[in-house]
Amino acid sequence: MPANKYNCNPGTPRTRLERLLRERELRKFNKSLNDGETDQLSTHDSFSPDAETSTWFNDDESLEAISAARASFDGCERQDFRASKQRLLVVANRLPVSAVRRGEDSWQLEISVGGLVSALLGVNEFETRWIGWAGVNVPDEIGQKALTKALAEKRCIPVFLDEEIVHQYYNGYCNNILWPLFHYLGLPQEDRLATTRSFQSQFDAYKKANQMFADVVNMHYEEGDVVWCHDYHLMFLPKCLKQRNSKMKVGWFLHTPFPSSEIHRTLPSRSELLRSVLAADLVGFHTYDYARHFVSACTRILGLEGTPEGVEDQGRLTRVAAFPIGIDSDRFIRALELPQVQDDMKELKERFAGRKVMLGVDRLDMIKGIPQKILAFEKFLEENPNWRDKVVLLQIAVPTRTDVPEYQKLTSQVHEIVGRINGRFGTLTAVPIHHLDRSLDFHALCALYAVTDVALVTSLRDGMNLVSYEFVACQASKKGVLILSEFAGAAQSLGAGAILVNPWNVTEVASSIGYALTMPADEREKRHHHNFMHVTTHTSQEWAATFVSELNDTIVEAQLRTRQIPPPLPIEVAVDRYSQSNNRLLILGFNATLTEPVDTLGRRGSQIKELEPKLRPDLQEPLKKLCDDPKTTIVVLSGSNRSVLDANFGDYNLWLAAENGMFLRVTRGEWMTTMPEILNMEWVDTVKHVFEYFTERTPRSHFELRETSLIWNYKYADVEFGRLQARDLLQHLWTGPISNASLDVVQGSRSVEVRSVGVTKGAAIDRILGEIVHNKGLKEPIDYVLCVGHFLAKDEDIYTFFEPELPSEIPAPVRPHVPTPVRTSVSKLPVSKSGSRAAFLKKQRSMSTIETNTCYAVAGGVLQSTVADRMSLQEGSSVLDLQGDNYFSCSVARKRSNSRYLLGSSDDVVKLLRELADHS
Repeated sequence: MPANKYNCNPGTPRTRLERLLRERELRKFNKSLNDGETDQLSTHDSFSPDAETSTWFNDDESLEAISAARASFDGCERQDFRASKQRLLVVANRLPVSAVRRGEDSWQLEISVGGLVSALLGVNEFETRWIGWAGVNVPDEIGQKALTKALAEKRCIPVFLDEEIVHQYYNGYCNNILWPLFHYLGLPQEDRLATTRSFQSQFDAYKKANQMFADVVNMHYEEGDVVWCHDYHLMFLPKCLKQRNSKMKVGWFLHTPFPSSEIHRTLPSRSELLRSVLAADLVGFHTYDYARHFVSACTRILGLEGTPEGVEDQGRLTRVAAFPIGIDSDRFIRALELPQVQDDMKELKERFAGRKVMLGVDRLDMIKGIPQKILAFEKFLEENPNWRDKVVLLQIAVPTRTDVPEYQKLTSQVHEIVGRINGRFGTLTAVPIHHLDRSLDFHALCALYAVTDVALVTSLRDGMNLVSYEFVACQASKKGVLILSEFAGAAQSLGAGAILVNPWNVTEVASSIGYALTMPADEREKRHHHNFMHVTTHTSQEWAATFVSELNDTIVEAQLRTRQIPPPLPIEVAVDRYSQSNNRLLILGFNATLTEPVDTLGRRGSQIKELEPKLRPDLQEPLKKLCDDPKTTIVVLSGSNRSVLDANFGDYNLWLAAENGMFLRVTRGEWMTTMPEILNMEWVDTVKHVFEYFTERTPRSHFELRETSLIWNYKYADVEFGRLQARDLLQHLWTGPISNASLDVVQGSRSVEVRSVGVTKGAAIDRILGEIVHNKGLKEPIDYVLCVGHFLAKDEDIYTFFEPELPSEIPAPVRPHVPTPVRTSVSKLPVSKSGSRAAFLKKQRSMSTIETNTCYAVAGGVLQSTVADRMSLQEGSSVLDLQGDNYFSCSVARKRSNSRYLLGSSDDVVKLLRELADHS
């Protein structure tokens, strides 16, 4: 498999950038070897088994030649190149062929038109299969089998959709909802109630159709294949595929613009669609702007973390990047040499001799700006009478969706404007505008591109617009000028050589037409050279190869990241060990562990709920049962203040450790402090003033004043603004109030906490454990520990506290999933010659001070701890007799963790505690 080529030899590059650069050089090298063979194959424009385009590359000799070259260049020994030529499953709404039924079991296939088809026609890097809808309803089994067989010769695989699904999914949700929204046209403005109902039924059909596509993909998928999903029709497909096979390599590419988050958030199904797309490993867009809008939508709508690489959700990264599409430029350049095209060019030159030719080629669509283009041309003729008989505008308007009233109205509007201008400026022998409501075949279009002096692209909003690329590819001799809308994706690629315009500014476009017609030859040549170099190097082949290369590398990166993620908690094993133990200690976090899940973005009152956290009702019964078990000691260890824990756990027989363990009590006793004797809190007032200032200036943020710390939380503020405010707050703290103080600044995902040095859950657990032993007078050592919580990284030293710490002369047992123990304590622990450790634990109680000495010793891989109370040495007994297999540290919904295991959410905590309660 190609993904394994990175491990071929010791000299293989390891970093992501090195791997991608190496892959780029390989592609260039292979292209130089392939050029001779692909030239022979690509001269055919017909789409037939005997004359396939290079997408369906099947020349065995060429494959063998490439095989030998790549094996030599890569330094890897490959005996069979076919094994290394990766299969690419291209999944799009439409197949690259149109099917026409000629009989009960016979079909005629013709190549389709479209940007995606054009872009992928020249791809020869992969063994490609195309999966999609054939564009026809085939209800009978005989017809389906015959069409499947006919399409198989083209390496196409059909998805059969019935008329109702097509109506609701394609005509409904895709074309009436997603397409207008992504092009900034907004949602349909019919009656709101009716719209809501149609939204839901169309969205249900959309999900059903996507699942049908997924079923076909799963039928034909082979291990190692790359699945490349295309466009807004299949936004649900990545999720469907990943649910079936989480190891499948899935990429998704959008060929339209992606709107700003303010536009996308109006969509009722906004969150579902975003999360479905995020199931893909790599998400691609034409431009950085579209990628930025997508990341912003995920951040603002889903509350996820946006990074320079993409979108991160609890340790899983979906890479988001820009991949500007190209064309098969060689196909256009070669076509200009064909006799048929040469004849057409000669005829056009004679037809428009003495006149400058301007050209527009567009679908007759609202977003293409055809009326704006024609009105700008009218203004140019008004202001420049001397040009009226010296210039002609050829407008090719390919009809689309002719049954839709809005498109019929647009057609009438365009015809009316063209008629008015021709009537006003035309003569008996010539008119300024030639308007055609039809498409041209490939050769005629190439001839038209070649004789054009100025191409005019005035899209109001366009994903890329490949017409501009095609025009540049055919202008090697003419070196015409490209006037390009700044709202087309191509403006970011061809902007340096084109004249960029705002199509809504008719005056600006008219002025640009005049400038283009009179541009000096040397400037025309420089502009054309820049664009021509871009078009011929950024081809469709390079686009597809780059995307798949990035996708393969994203999988490599994901595997490296996955190794750092703890495995899911084996609940059955944890419960079994629990039932076999005699003295158990359960340490449970509170927020996001024992509380109800809240909406990240604070809708439906979630912010109010979080300000007053409540114990989940479904945990009350299992928690009560566990507390009543004499063999089980439960500690709720939280950063919350004492009153919150009192309100939630006053009726349970357990231990409460508030403010990261600085305050402790058994529910039947009084609060005591476990703080070190010397704890300077003089900094509180100064930091409080800073937090108050930023709370006032950050809507929906709040701060909490605790006895040992202060927390400023901006979880529910605007994501970007909250992040900027947090940065300013931190800068102010570090350079001002706490610059010389002995304090820790703890950054959460959307919070900033200031606390004294040494105030962590791991540091407190030493003192808490000693207090519990003293209070309960344990008869047997603790032989089972379960530590579960959604803790900040600063507090994750609690997970490593119970990890066995072996002396250097004893080899540690191999546990790959356990992070290297990092022991945090209030003071340094001296090591004796025998390898034992002594910790002097100081505790302050409300009535008296108790000093407890704890000794740690290792015997046979078991960590043993003895605690002797100075007040009663006879009470000293073994505290810990903990086998490694009886210790379960588990983070909740935090994949980047030092814990041994992972639980997905508080729902999993409920399941775990219920199982434990059943075995108590």
